[in-house]
Amino acid sequence: MAEPRPFKIPRSVLVVIHTPALEVLLIERADKPGYWQSVTGALDAADEAPAAAAWREVAEETGITAGVLSDWALQNVYEIYPVWRHRYAPGVTHNTEHVYGLTVPAALPVRLAPREHVAQVWLPWREAADRCFSPSNAEAVLQLPRRLPPR
Repeated sequence: MAEPRPFKIPRSVLVVIHTPALEVLLIERADKPGYWQSVTGALDAADEAPAAAAWREVAEETGITAGVLSDWALQNVYEIYPVWRHRYAPGVTHNTEHVYGLTVPAALPVRLAPREHVAQVWLPWREAADRCFSPSNAEAVLQLPRRLPPR
């Protein structure tokens, strides 16, 4: 008999992967065709640091393992979409999302996790923001020009 899956922790990361030229990587969810997003994911344990979760999720979802990770010191608190609430403990309705940017030198090849995502695209930042299904993801992409790390 399979072990019951533990509930997700209502703390997550959002990682806007981008080039210095402001091309942004978006990936399409496998469970919701047409839902494009940046890399996202819940912390695996209460003691996992958000930066560690950011690197883990980027590697798992894209295969990218290098670049400059910047903590944007931004947290979004939002209501969890009802379609995904069953993944959380009963009564949990909100998530705290820690936002990061990951600068890569150019639009890199991506290795998607096929159970999570089915397509990827590199887009200019404004176009990427328009394609994001999540309002907090779109807002993060729109902040990108102000969040670039110093050269």
